[in-house]
Amino acid sequence: MVKTIYKYGLILWEDISEKRVMGTATNLTYSTLLAFVPIMAVVFAIARGFGYSMYIEDWFRNSLSSQPDAANTIIGFVNSYLVHTKKGIFLGIGLLFMLGTVLMLISNIELAFNDIWQVKRQRSLFRTITDYVSLLFFVPIVIVISSGLSIMVTTLNHELGSVRLIGPVMSFFIELSPYVLWSLAFIGLYIFMPNTKVKLSSALLPGILAGVSMQVFQLIYINSQIWISNYNAIYGSFAIIPFFLLWLQASWIICLGGAELSYCRQNSDDFFANSFQSISFQEKVDMSWEIMQYIKEKFMAGEKPYTELEIKKKVGKPMRIVKELLYDMQRINYIVEITYDEKGDTSHFLPAKDVSSVSKDDLMKELALLRPVKNN
Repeated sequence: MVKTIYKYGLILWEDISEKRVMGTATNLTYSTLLAFVPIMAVVFAIARGFGYSMYIEDWFRNSLSSQPDAANTIIGFVNSYLVHTKKGIFLGIGLLFMLGTVLMLISNIELAFNDIWQVKRQRSLFRTITDYVSLLFFVPIVIVISSGLSIMVTTLNHELGSVRLIGPVMSFFIELSPYVLWSLAFIGLYIFMPNTKVKLSSALLPGILAGVSMQVFQLIYINSQIWISNYNAIYGSFAIIPFFLLWLQASWIICLGGAELSYCRQNSDDFFANSFQSISFQEKVDMSWEIMQYIKEKFMAGEKPYTELEIKKKVGKPMRIVKELLYDMQRINYIVEITYDEKGDTSHFLPAKDVSSVSKDDLMKELALLRPVKNN
């Protein structure tokens, strides 16, 4: 058991290193810092539209309870941002810039998740708009509901706290609720954000681990008052910046680490079957030609086309390699992907041209053009 966990952890770390997850977390930290005030402005604006701004503000102050000055400063920025967005000649431009900044950050998050999941295909424009806008409306609603539930449970705990049995149970649920809410948030993110079908069973454990890790980090962060006081003596009001960056960086590392674990769980067979093996260019050509023949045979027989998983089983290689080969053959217009559900696993592959008119040498020449050019 210990050996299996060690092997799984080692393979997971190799994949994290190969995909440069730490670097991606740093990039997202910078993007989040730039978009943080517009994001909060959008969340506050939506909440105020529904009359729930008080819940959002209380939630935000509780999240930064260790730095009340920072919370007041950011809320002041948000209010000023909203006031200036609503006034003047540049009303429409201000709104577009605010939404554009937020949507760009969400797009960067999707790209990071797609890179982890080895997904080359992006959401269509229609699904990008509908999914992202839905997410913007969904987040304030979740915050309001969670705040309402927290208030209700706390009220019940005060009323029933004297009851010998119920009081401790209610206190336990109050202590447990942040872990549950964080876990549910990460599970939903791991299922929703990648532009591919993620099984609930694959996202469940990583979501729980990420949620618990996030809450533990929050507790450490909140209880670090003595560190913040020392930094205040050195940096003054600028002390909030390094700690806020630390919080963002650690949060993205936890988030992306959970996404990587979710990917590993859904593709565990590949990972325990030497998924990090590399193939030479000649092997790539041979396998691509083999896949072309499989796709051609299905098409000529008038049968249902192969899916990614069926092709993987035919060639006996990890899904990571098969996805890369299929993507490259689409880029050179040798095959075409037919997708009935943009996030489903119902994609099938058909010839994009008369494969009887092309040779293996033709395929090699086309694939050679995709190889990165090495600088001398």
